[in-house]
Amino acid sequence: MREVEIRDGTIRLGQLLKLAGLAEHGADAKALLEAGEIRVNDEVETRRGRQVAPGDLVSFGEDVVQVVAD
Repeated sequence: MREVEIRDGTIRLGQLLKLAGLAEHGADAKALLEAGEIRVNDEVETRRGRQVAPGDLVSFGEDVVQVVAD
């Protein structure tokens, strides 16, 4: 597991996927979400606009990132 720092209190899931390097572009993030490949706190998530906050765990396959405050 690795940590990804965010500046504000929350960040949209699609933005986090790009920031964490799990998706290269917004379209890639959208495709991963639509395919049910992304989990937030161990639950499948399909909404690109979902807000994630410090403490949340986001996973794609074996990659797991924890959102932390800057």
